[in-house]
Amino acid sequence: MRALVISGGGSKGAFGGGIAEFLMKTQGKKYDLFVGSSVGSLLISQLALGNISRLKNTFTTVRNRDIYNIFPFSVIKKNGNVTTKINHFNTLRAFIKKADTFGESKNLRKLIERTHPRDDYQKLKTAPEVVFTVSNLTKQRVEYYHAKECSYEDYCDWMWASANYVPFMSLMTKNNFQYADGGFGSFIPVRYAIEFGATEIDVIVLDKELHDDKLDVFSNPFESLMGVFRFMSNQIGFKDMLIAKLKGHQSHVDIRLWFAPEDLTDNPLYFNKKQMNEWWKQGYEYAKKTKPKCHCFTPDGTIIDS
Repeated sequence: MRALVISGGGSKGAFGGGIAEFLMKTQGKKYDLFVGSSVGSLLISQLALGNISRLKNTFTTVRNRDIYNIFPFSVIKKNGNVTTKINHFNTLRAFIKKADTFGESKNLRKLIERTHPRDDYQKLKTAPEVVFTVSNLTKQRVEYYHAKECSYEDYCDWMWASANYVPFMSLMTKNNFQYADGGFGSFIPVRYAIEFGATEIDVIVLDKELHDDKLDVFSNPFESLMGVFRFMSNQIGFKDMLIAKLKGHQSHVDIRLWFAPEDLTDNPLYFNKKQMNEWWKQGYEYAKKTKPKCHCFTPDGTIIDS
């Protein structure tokens, strides 16, 4: 069984889309299983259906207002550079509304319905398996939902919940439980793909393999909070890959890893269509010119790491 796994990464999902386009459209790879976490969950349904051109159009034209109904950031453009800071006025609006979070992403839920119509949902019943990774904050555990086993409303909800980076995006309440970004529990959900029976796995990681030993000096609460979340994502991703390699040894699973070559952005919750269009192109060209990191087995069982 072949699987494609896509990690979290917010707007960097455009870069992952470019890699996926190369693998599926240029190399002609076919997968039996697609597993996504966070933005990975927003990519996998259309990939499973082969709707790569439509997916590309969505990811290269999306704007902040397509995601947020309350945008929690202020965007400052100076000398061609873009920086983001917390928007105190909008977070105050959220507070007055008695929202659970600093910002709200209800527009993303509407976007999901527009770009994943019921006809597509019905086609997924006979398509490869599509699995969303979600963090159940009430039960303090990671949960996985198969598109084929969901109603259409649930299908849209789980996709949305998987991509909601709390506290800057909405906290979804469903069946008396609260759900948030799948990356909080499994940033790179390779383990589930192995447990489901995949023997060949391509993994798109929307982050660098090795992080620079630079000292980040935080100057405000927003930078401190984002720094904490980056640290958590790095640690969770490291744990995910360590577990995947151990399980890969036991089950003789070939794992091919595609890492981002650089830090694409300091704030993946900011969506700029020009930037994301460029990232999609970069992802495609990067996959075209680069060999993946391999954790594979030869016929005699020898492990190959490269």
